[in-house]
Amino acid sequence: MAKAKSVYVCSNCGADSPKWLGKCPVCGEWNTYVEEIVSKAEGAKTAYLPDESRRNKPVKIHEVTVTEEPRIDLHNQELNRVLGGGLVPGSLVLIGGEPGIGKSTLILQTVLGMREKKILYVSGEESARQLKLRADRLEQENPGCYIVCETSLENIFVHIRNIQPDIVIIDSIQTISTELVESSPGSVSQVRECSAAILKFAKETGTPVLLIGHINKEGSIAGPKVLEHIVDTVLQFEGDQHYMYRILRSIKNRFGSTAELGIYEMRQNGLREVSNPSELLLSQNHDGLSGVAISAAIEGIRPFLIETQALVSTAAYGTPQRSATGFDIRRMNMLLAVLEKRVGFKLAQKDVFLNIAGGLRVNDPAMDLGVISAILSSNMDLAIGNRACMTGEVGLSGEIRPVNRIEQRILEAEKLGFEQILVPYNNLKGFDARRLNIEIVPVRKVEEAFRQLFG
Repeated sequence: MAKAKSVYVCSNCGADSPKWLGKCPVCGEWNTYVEEIVSKAEGAKTAYLPDESRRNKPVKIHEVTVTEEPRIDLHNQELNRVLGGGLVPGSLVLIGGEPGIGKSTLILQTVLGMREKKILYVSGEESARQLKLRADRLEQENPGCYIVCETSLENIFVHIRNIQPDIVIIDSIQTISTELVESSPGSVSQVRECSAAILKFAKETGTPVLLIGHINKEGSIAGPKVLEHIVDTVLQFEGDQHYMYRILRSIKNRFGSTAELGIYEMRQNGLREVSNPSELLLSQNHDGLSGVAISAAIEGIRPFLIETQALVSTAAYGTPQRSATGFDIRRMNMLLAVLEKRVGFKLAQKDVFLNIAGGLRVNDPAMDLGVISAILSSNMDLAIGNRACMTGEVGLSGEIRPVNRIEQRILEAEKLGFEQILVPYNNLKGFDARRLNIEIVPVRKVEEAFRQLFG
């Protein structure tokens, strides 16, 4: 038996050290070193035994043939779009999210709808009976979906060789362990070795693998950071368990854009794709209410209108509070400074609370004009017309800067019945608005926008 030794491994980047360190010298994080028991002989072995005939040989770069990557249709438009058009053969996809958010439901519902593929679902957390009950609740059946409850990586590869599946699902990567590492499942060494072996299998056989991963209390994928570097795509499934909407966001994607966004609605019989999120993200009863503004935003290739809610009140205590849900708090503070310095509204001694309706988190700079309009509407207790929306980035000097893809934003507002939209003045150069049935109001500065909205 190989002699075991103890080393300390950084849970963030995977760097090891013979002694405990308070700060990792590689990634700079504090208190991330944990003790691991490793074997000296473990590096010479791997859980996946590749075919010797598949060994790669060095080739010149101009001799490499480039072909368009074929995509596997997952029969789920939202998931297909977030992945960049479908699942690439041989790719390794990691899906993370909070406990109970619906990760396993999303994957099981997707694979049950792929009747033309043979799928192996490896569950390390739930029993076969629990998965069957979930499948019955989803009201779907797939005779080509095989389920195995296994946590040993070596046994998983045996099942894969016997079944020869087209797609492999592993739920979750933190429960899988290999005999080559003498530590408990979920440790840094186990996650690193198991994910490396699965990656080797996926690339050499061309079989796509979907990994479900846990997240830690900070909201990032649990385990070493090397796990996110190894995989081809990292998807984050997020949302509040008290709300019905779920957001599928791409954090890393080697085969597509990371700006895409998928929206689902959680129901009793599974997740429903939301093809038109604008209608769901707008509440229809804000007529006459102050502190509400509608903004035209774009995430990925899809435009939609978002309701921005703000509340401004006199600070009850000495220090005013600043709180933002779904919006960058630092950007909100910058916009408050612009309102005070450039426009003359005194908000230094007032509490400001901002919320993006629907539990959505947006990073589009075109939300700036809607945010400051909602804040000013609440501060003066004046309502914005319910048939007006806006889009535009606010600069530090108070100017309204142009945004990209303005035509898509205007068409989305027109489709939903809005009668007026405020847009940056410089966005209308060469733009023909005569064919549209919506009033387009160009604004150069924040003051012009406020005069148009509040008179």
